[in-house]
Amino acid sequence: MAANNRRMSGKKGAQVGSGGKRRRSLEGKGPTPPAEMRKGHAKQRAAAAKTRRAQGRAPQRRGGKGTSELVVGRNPVVEALREGVPASTLYVQQFIDNDERVREALQLAAERGGINLMEAPRPELDRMTNGLNHQGLVLQVPPYEYAHPEDLADAAAEEGEDPLIVALDGVTDPRNLGAVVRSVSAFGGHGVVVPERRAAGMTAGAWKTSAGTAARTPVARATNLTRALEAYKKAGIIVVGLAADGEVELGELQALEGPVVVVVGSEGKGLSRLVGETCDVRVRIPMPGGAESLNAGVAAGIVLYEAARRRA
Repeated sequence: MAANNRRMSGKKGAQVGSGGKRRRSLEGKGPTPPAEMRKGHAKQRAAAAKTRRAQGRAPQRRGGKGTSELVVGRNPVVEALREGVPASTLYVQQFIDNDERVREALQLAAERGGINLMEAPRPELDRMTNGLNHQGLVLQVPPYEYAHPEDLADAAAEEGEDPLIVALDGVTDPRNLGAVVRSVSAFGGHGVVVPERRAAGMTAGAWKTSAGTAARTPVARATNLTRALEAYKKAGIIVVGLAADGEVELGELQALEGPVVVVVGSEGKGLSRLVGETCDVRVRIPMPGGAESLNAGVAAGIVLYEAARRRA
């Protein structure tokens, strides 16, 4: 009974049945493991990337391919060729009026090399384009070869850098995707992740907006964006979501100085519920001018600039 009275009293002290927990809590946890074994450490990510390569998991080849695309019309074809959009074949209508745009398209295709020049009758071009007003010029863009989300973190580890990645959630405008790719390239990022469904892909429009930077900045495609973000978190990468009602202001976000994935939602709906719940922290961009939102390309550019400034 005395023991029970002591246990029920409000006095501090040893408790009955502690089983030596206090003694064990004072014991050391052993030597600090090497950097290669510490979760989230740059050397651990580099070691993991090396292991994946040894297992035959080559970088930037696991995300699959998109679908081929046709650029139709004289002005669009010439603009695509000027911007270096990848192309496999230029179709030219038989007996076409050889105006300035046609001549430039033929010249650009010949100068670039690797583009097949095919002459086709008008009915064939009508069939290919489903009756669109092709004006005698059709450019075939080959399927884009997407990276795998893990490849982006692996590439950063191989360079001895903390990953700086942008993930897009529900962004459907290819021009926004192209603008984000351009910003990632400009500010030293390691790539962009897009969902496989209900999202913009690397079309000719995205290539044009990227102003050629898509040739050196990988775009990865995730079957499930939430799972891809969870995998990044397990690898020690902080997932930051942009939200107008975010609990942290951009200037106070310390995560940008380390390994980070910045998730940008659509201009209208923002982050989806599941993606928002997966983020470690949600951050807001201060807008003293009173605008309610920014499009994805602008928002990503602001955050990437801030990350580059701090890392410098």
